[in-house]
Amino acid sequence: MSTTESNKDTVRDLIDGLFTKGDPGAVDTYLAEDFVNHDPPFGVTPDRDGMRVAGAMMRAAFPDWHSELHELVAEGDIVVERFTASGTHRGEVMGVAPTGRTVRLPGINIFRVRDGLVRERWGRLDELGFLRQLGVVPDQS
Repeated sequence: MSTTESNKDTVRDLIDGLFTKGDPGAVDTYLAEDFVNHDPPFGVTPDRDGMRVAGAMMRAAFPDWHSELHELVAEGDIVVERFTASGTHRGEVMGVAPTGRTVRLPGINIFRVRDGLVRERWGRLDELGFLRQLGVVPDQS
């Protein structure tokens, strides 16, 4: 298997383990000790612990949270993921009581993978759309 394919597998397994299966151990398995998250979502810290918190937060609020992979592209040590995550709001998140709504969160992540571990992440998530779906921010449409 090529390094590029192996890097894609690492990213796929990280996302599946942490967010779809809700396994916080995926952080220890797939993120380097010195991992840096350049765009941490929802105010979490920019390190491994922040990723663990983000995964736990989503799993607690959305027990059926899962990520649908649309594209996974790799070149060298860079892997780009385009996805839509979704789940049913069953627990409190960011101070918002459960609504029972199905929430969708599209996004794009860029990962740097070296020696089988994710070293860095950059990403853009539709956090505003996420907050609108929860009713925190009024819908302007």
